Amino acid sequence: MAKKLTEQQQRFADAFLVSLNATAAYKSAGYKAKGNAAESAASRLLRNVQVVAYLAERRAARIERTDITQDDVLRELRAIMTADTNEIVQYRRLCCRFCYGTDFKYQSTPAEQEKRRREHLVESGKLQAQGLKPEQIPAFDELGGIGFDKRRDPHPDCPECFGEGHGSIFVKDTRKLPPALKSLYAGVKLGKDGLEVKLHSKDNATQLVARHLGMLKDKVEIEINDKLAERLAAARRRRANGDESGA
Repeated sequence: MAKKLTEQQQRFADAFLVSLNATAAYKSAGYKAKGNAAESAASRLLRNVQVVAYLAERRAARIERTDITQDDVLRELRAIMTADTNEIVQYRRLCCRFCYGTDFKYQSTPAEQEKRRREHLVESGKLQAQGLKPEQIPAFDELGGIGFDKRRDPHPDCPECFGEGHGSIFVKDTRKLPPALKSLYAGVKLGKDGLEVKLHSKDNATQLVARHLGMLKDKVEIEINDKLAERLAAARRRRANGDESGA
C-alpha cells in the first residue's frame, strides 16, 4: 500500500501551491532546517513520490475548477513583464510660458489672450472716465502672442527656463488602456502626496515566468508536477464526457 502524506508534508505542498517557492513552503510547514540545508530538504520534498502525486492531484482539480491553464497564466504574466510603464505613467519635461512666445515673451492660449483683452478694455474705460485721453492710455500688449501648448518640449534657447522647462507627471485615461497594459495596471489611490498609480511588479512577473518555464531551481519538479496535473485534469474531463478509453 502506498504511503500517505504526513500532515507536515501536506502543509508544505499546500504552501508550495500558493507561492511556488519550495524553501518558503518548507519553512511555512514548520520544518526546522535553515539556509542551504532548508533548500536541499525542500528540493527533496518536491521529488517525494507522495508529494508529487498530491501536488498533481491538487493542480488537476484547480485546472478543472477554474478552467485556467498554465498558458493562460503565462500569457498574463508575459503581458505584465513586457508592458511599457511609460504607456501608463510618464514624467515629462514640458515647455514654460516663455519658450515659444515672440521674442521669448510670455505666451498665452487664445482664451487667455481674449480674457486679457477684455480686462484691458475695462481698465481703459475706467481711465477714460477719469479724464485720460485715448492716446494717453497704454495700448494692449500682446506679449509673446497666442499659441501656448503646454505639451511641447522645452525650447533649448529659452532664457527663462534655460531649456529645461518644468517637470510634470502624466497619467493616461486608464479606461482606455489596451489589454496588455490593463494587465500591468493595478489601480490608483489618493494619498497625502497626491495621486499614486499602482502597477503590478514587472520583476515579480519575470521571476514567476522564469519559474513556470523552469529557468530557476525548481525546473524538474515543477515540470513533472504540472504535466502530471494537466494529464489528470484531461482524464477527468474524459470521464465526465463518458470516455473511459483513456485515449
